[in-house]
Amino acid sequence: MKQFFSHYKSYHLSLLLLAGPMILSNISVPLLGLVDTAVIGHMSSAHYLAGIALGASSISVLFWLASFLRMSTTGVIAQAFGSKDSKKLTFLLQSSLVLALGFSLIIILIQPILLSAIEYLSGAKAQVVAQAHLYFSVRIYSAPAAVCNLVLLGFMLGMHYGKGPFYLVLVTNLINIVLDIWFVVGLEWGVTGAAWASLIADYCALAFALYMVKRLFIVNQITWVWHAPKSTEISKLLTLNRDIFLRSLLLQLCFSFMTFYGARLGELTLAANAVLLNFLMLVSFALDGIAYAAEAKVGHAKGQQDKRKVQLWVNLSLFWGGAFALLYTLIFAAFGNEIITLLTDIPEVISHAQSYLPWLIALPIIAMGCFLFDGVFVGLTRAKEMRNSMLLSTTFGFFLPLLLATAWQNHGLWFAMTCFMALRGISLFYRYRQLCRQGTLLQ
Repeated sequence: MKQFFSHYKSYHLSLLLLAGPMILSNISVPLLGLVDTAVIGHMSSAHYLAGIALGASSISVLFWLASFLRMSTTGVIAQAFGSKDSKKLTFLLQSSLVLALGFSLIIILIQPILLSAIEYLSGAKAQVVAQAHLYFSVRIYSAPAAVCNLVLLGFMLGMHYGKGPFYLVLVTNLINIVLDIWFVVGLEWGVTGAAWASLIADYCALAFALYMVKRLFIVNQITWVWHAPKSTEISKLLTLNRDIFLRSLLLQLCFSFMTFYGARLGELTLAANAVLLNFLMLVSFALDGIAYAAEAKVGHAKGQQDKRKVQLWVNLSLFWGGAFALLYTLIFAAFGNEIITLLTDIPEVISHAQSYLPWLIALPIIAMGCFLFDGVFVGLTRAKEMRNSMLLSTTFGFFLPLLLATAWQNHGLWFAMTCFMALRGISLFYRYRQLCRQGTLLQ
């Protein structure tokens, strides 16, 4: 163990310096929704708060689905950066931005359908739906900025500029806070003001992200030249994005099912699960940070066609991912009850949530593999394996265990989520070992 640290000290440091800002930016992300909620929460009626919660969560789901563009961009850019192919690097960035704009345009064009779906699926009261529509109808036009920001974030990460995403989130949040207070409290624009604040913050963040990317081009002596796309390269990029999108869609299906199935088990169960899912969000802060670093490092090593380095970065990522997962498990075991009471002060919800706490204590260790190997396979740009693993895990890791454990009620639901996380990690690890044995890791 001592040799593992001393011999690879610079590698450990390099990984953590890249992961650290990503962890901080992950922690900062929930602040954007929190600011809107806090400001609106002080208005005269509860339907304002319920409306913004419904509208903001709907926007979040749409933009989260667009995260496939961030992942694919990180992988291909890291490989181009590793191979020192500046021509390919600029082409990939240009193509990814075009795809982002196309995805954004589709979202804006189908806005009426989305609004109808929100009203139908939520079953909320007319006043709440009206406020949600006000928020959504403004905020949807931030899609081009928000989705392009995902691509630019992926570019910065692929170029090993881990501080960039942190700066980007910081700027977005600061602008959003100032504008929220001005529009909602000062000008009394209500929910529409909160939506405009977030929209302007997204476009300001886009301008700042473009500035940081321009600086990266200058520092790395890369010339921005428009490259006519080749049909084969476009086809590969579209296939990569398609497979990651399908993987993301299946992941969202499972988490959405957690909410809807929990609602069928009763209001108390739904509230308890909402509290407990925050534990999983806390876990993702650190493990996603390590996974993002793995994407960049593994992709860079593949671009260099250096199998030894790929395996080294995988091992280092697993070590630090395991260390953080163990830390989370210990914290949840020692302070899980206290965390629950911080999240809610309703006695019935606290008692109900505490009965499911053992699942959350075990989950960081069990889920660590799926977080880390997602990052590894993004870096390898092997999206087909990610898609197949997610399909396998959704079918046999989530819905089949849930069907078999229906009698366990909410324990059955958390059992299914645990199996889902475990099978994702196991299947991707198995495929990684298979690629190493076959000598096809760098293909």
